[in-house]
Amino acid sequence: MITKRIIPCLDVRAGRVVKGVNFQGISDVSSPVELAKYYSENGADELVFYDITASFEERAIFTDILKEVARTIFIPLTVGGGINTLDDFDRVLKCGADKVSVNSGAIRNPKLIYEAAKRYGDQCVVISADVKRVDGVFRVFSKGGRENTGMEAVEWIKRCVDMGAGEVVLNSIDTDGVKKGFDLEMLDAVCNAVSVPVIASGGAGGIEDFVKLFKTVPKVDAGLAASIFHFGEVKISDLKMELKANGIDMRI
Repeated sequence: MITKRIIPCLDVRAGRVVKGVNFQGISDVSSPVELAKYYSENGADELVFYDITASFEERAIFTDILKEVARTIFIPLTVGGGINTLDDFDRVLKCGADKVSVNSGAIRNPKLIYEAAKRYGDQCVVISADVKRVDGVFRVFSKGGRENTGMEAVEWIKRCVDMGAGEVVLNSIDTDGVKKGFDLEMLDAVCNAVSVPVIASGGAGGIEDFVKLFKTVPKVDAGLAASIFHFGEVKISDLKMELKANGIDMRI
């Protein structure tokens, strides 16, 4: 049985970790370096670092903070935000990232995924998709959830995987920050369309939501969350023990 992963997410804006609801109403949380160190030492399997306004502001990612985070932790690090070129991949990897997450940059230039996978390997390229229901259809959004691309999400994600993306982070805008559970319907549709690991993001409100996630959509490889970990509502060690007790294989 493949071990499931628990992944905290650091949404970083202007050098601080922030959190919102449905990608809006952003509030300050903490220092990314302090939080990263805490998670690395307290059971997180991996860490995701998103510079959430880099694409919208059309600038490069904050490399100084990123380097400090990478030096501080001893778990795999995925980094995203403002990734538009192979040079961006190169810079982020040299800062200490293990994987690079691309979203708006791939929407603008889908060849970026193929080129990055060819240069750095599929395992290094993560397609992050911000998805929302529009008239009952899963649509891909860009620029931090601000712009509807009009593309159907499952087909877009499948295309990205075919081009070389080795992992998918599926961010449900509908459930983001609402804390009423993961978007199981959306996750099931994506998991059945691709053969690479899929990470569920958006909606975790408590331990029971992770149990339901892995029980209902067993093909999901990992659960990602932010606020419930940042504000101490759920401890990763407690979460993993409960998941293990429910027959879900975890690294304790």
